[in-house]
Amino acid sequence: MDDTPSHSDIRLREGSSIAQRLIVAGSAAAVALCFTPGLFTQDTLEIIISVVALLVGAGFVVGIMMAPAVVWIITPDEILIGHQRPFGKLRTRIVGKDDIAGLQVPGSKRVKARFQLVFTLVSGERLTSPPISDVTHVRDTVARVATQFEVPNVEEPVNPLDASNPEMHLGEPLEAFSARDIRIVALIAVALSAVPYAYKLWRGLSPSHVDILLLPLGAIAAFAVYRYANLATGAFWIIRQNDIRVERLWGDGSLRADHIEGRNVKAITVERRGRSEDEHCIVSIRLHSGPRFRSPRIGSRLEARAVAAEIVRRLGIAAGSNNI
Repeated sequence: MDDTPSHSDIRLREGSSIAQRLIVAGSAAAVALCFTPGLFTQDTLEIIISVVALLVGAGFVVGIMMAPAVVWIITPDEILIGHQRPFGKLRTRIVGKDDIAGLQVPGSKRVKARFQLVFTLVSGERLTSPPISDVTHVRDTVARVATQFEVPNVEEPVNPLDASNPEMHLGEPLEAFSARDIRIVALIAVALSAVPYAYKLWRGLSPSHVDILLLPLGAIAAFAVYRYANLATGAFWIIRQNDIRVERLWGDGSLRADHIEGRNVKAITVERRGRSEDEHCIVSIRLHSGPRFRSPRIGSRLEARAVAAEIVRRLGIAAGSNNI
């Protein structure tokens, strides 16, 4: 469903598809089943752990499969709310224009560029909408809803990905780790690798090959932390008209900046970088010269596609390179 201001109605949806639910529920069931061998042992503790794991897994599967799908259709005069659980009946509710007393647009704590409409009714009840999927037009959507329902003093949301911004920001500005923090983590890696060896010597036992092997591995891990820790800070994208500035850090903490222009883009796609399409989708850009740039995490596939569409518009990417 779409919620861009070009449509007469604003439509918002929340809830995973049946296929997505089956995948997640199947994974949870597989993990729970791994504990079943404990049921056939004589150890009471293992039996208890297995039973608890199976009960938690079953509850998780039921919770996933029975989570409701919610649809909001916001018209100029009312809000139609549809609420349906799998294998259940569709329940609807209509909220009239005169029933609405206030509107707020809080951001999400988990996903920075995710916004929901929170209506306060005359009765005092608060209704929270599904997320606004077109994260590049949040201000337009909020202004339109506030106008059509005549809600005064609605605070404009702070949206780093709004198309009205001269610069759209993906991710957080980068900051190198302090030398003190890096040294502490490196020393912890060395200490952890030496614990089994030291323990054996303290008990008067002969260290095993594994204990001895851990010593150089700890030194290698400490060197990797010292040398490459800043590479794990990710990237910060600044999306402007005609180009994208991609900022990253070198291992020594110095800033590296790359620029992406529309004529250099071979393909732009939306990818999933995690288990869930509701939380872990990103924009990927491949250049004609070979390098591929992956954005910081955006959110759902719909949100990532909205950002990718705005990138296509700002950079003037050719239609043949657009795979979103």
